[in-house]
Amino acid sequence: MKRILTIFFAIILGSFLSSSLYAAKLTHPVTGEKLAADQTFTYWALDEHSSIDPQIVEDVSGSDIIRDLFEGLLNQDADGNLVPGVAESWSANDPKDVYTFNLRKNAKWSNGDTVTAHDFVYAWQRAVDPATASPYSWFMDIMSIKNGGAAINGDVPPSELGVKALDDFTFQVELTASLPYFAAMTTHATTFPTHKATIEKYGADWTKPGNMISNGAYVLTEHVINERLVRERNSKYWNNENTILEKVVALVIPDENQGLARYQAGELDKGPVPSGQFKKLKADFPDEAISFPRLCNYYYTFNLSDSGLEAFKDVRVRHAMSYAIDRNVITEDILQAGQIPAYTFTPGATAGFEVPSVAFSKMTQAERDAKAVELMEAAGYGKDNPLSFTMIYNTSEGHKKIATVMAQMWKQKLGINATMENMEWKTFLDIRGKQDFEIARGAWCGDYNEASTFLDLLTTPSGYNDGKYSNAAVDKLMNEAKTLTDARSNYTTIERILAAEMPVIPIYHYAGVFMLNTQLKGWPYDNVEQNWYSRNLYKVAN
Repeated sequence: MKRILTIFFAIILGSFLSSSLYAAKLTHPVTGEKLAADQTFTYWALDEHSSIDPQIVEDVSGSDIIRDLFEGLLNQDADGNLVPGVAESWSANDPKDVYTFNLRKNAKWSNGDTVTAHDFVYAWQRAVDPATASPYSWFMDIMSIKNGGAAINGDVPPSELGVKALDDFTFQVELTASLPYFAAMTTHATTFPTHKATIEKYGADWTKPGNMISNGAYVLTEHVINERLVRERNSKYWNNENTILEKVVALVIPDENQGLARYQAGELDKGPVPSGQFKKLKADFPDEAISFPRLCNYYYTFNLSDSGLEAFKDVRVRHAMSYAIDRNVITEDILQAGQIPAYTFTPGATAGFEVPSVAFSKMTQAERDAKAVELMEAAGYGKDNPLSFTMIYNTSEGHKKIATVMAQMWKQKLGINATMENMEWKTFLDIRGKQDFEIARGAWCGDYNEASTFLDLLTTPSGYNDGKYSNAAVDKLMNEAKTLTDARSNYTTIERILAAEMPVIPIYHYAGVFMLNTQLKGWPYDNVEQNWYSRNLYKVAN
């Protein structure tokens, strides 16, 4: 009987403790808010991500996932400030050409292995190794890492890259030039560590559920291509006890209207705002329809390579096509969600950047239209001799609307016949990367908050310079900028060169626009880069 009573009280005590812990879990430890019982965050993605390999990923949706699965040296807080990640502290020498990162000793991989400086050496060397074929290898070059460009080009082995482990918990980087914003660049996915033994064991299959070993707050548990990707809390993460969301689900829904419908049906916590619907949604759901400035641009790029259209080699044609686009129609009539008409490549939201005045931005639209007609006629084109080409964009109702109105403007004003062609995301990236296009949609969200993250894209060696624009003066000014404490004068000059040569057509600068469940808290609205981490989010009870 005594034994039975002992067991009974043990069960009761166990239930009490479990209930107490559960109750504690349902209260936010800082704010005191009552938490929802179900801590699952489900959000909309337009396309299947390019990759969840840190050294292969090249898109925003993939990077969003990787920031949950992996953790780099540094993270960002809700305002975009640098905060410790795997590195507890960091320092630079006086010229700022050697950076040293001191790693925390309690950072673990999801299999229990300790994260060490050697993991970062391996990942960074892997990023520049031609055998990896990283579409973002160029990023390691613009970080000014010693021998970065030479390794990428195959002139020296990756082992010669200027990175080393001074010991298991001290990672050091040697640069070829002073780079004051280098630390900020380490929040980019390409610089995140990867688990060597796992990659060597599984090869290209290492990113599959069951194979992947990662070091972030979450682990990969499910992936159905073009449908869903699920990550769940990583019990080995060094700060797991302060993570609240249990599960994060990305649902691929390649139609904004369908995505909105599923959000309104309660299937999504974060959903899209289709073009032109923000004002109505904001009126109907003022606490859910969100808009704020973002560090992103939207543009069209000309293929200026040897495979490009001959007409686009003529700067008069490029100017005419840019001038004829009424950007206010696109931002105010089509998008209607706080986007800003763009006449420069770099957004005004960029830290320390002063948007320069460029000549065509000061013209009225009527003046731009008249000049466009004049330039096209001078180039030998007009309604009696129309220019014809194909413009490509990735499948999206919003992209289609913008492409349609641009094609109409060109047709009505300049007699241009533009054929629109939409493509699945990965196909689009491949076609654009091979210069197998005439004019293509482009967009860029800053990898770090400094103007060079945009202007480096249009330098000759940039891996994302899909139009193959090349200007020696731009290259020289960007190289100089990396050595300057204040490079604003260089950036202004470059923007004016771009306005004069028009290798790309800037359309608008982004606003962060989406629908968000009011139960979800912690979204970093003031982080213009929108580097969000699920471990900082939580859901409150209704």
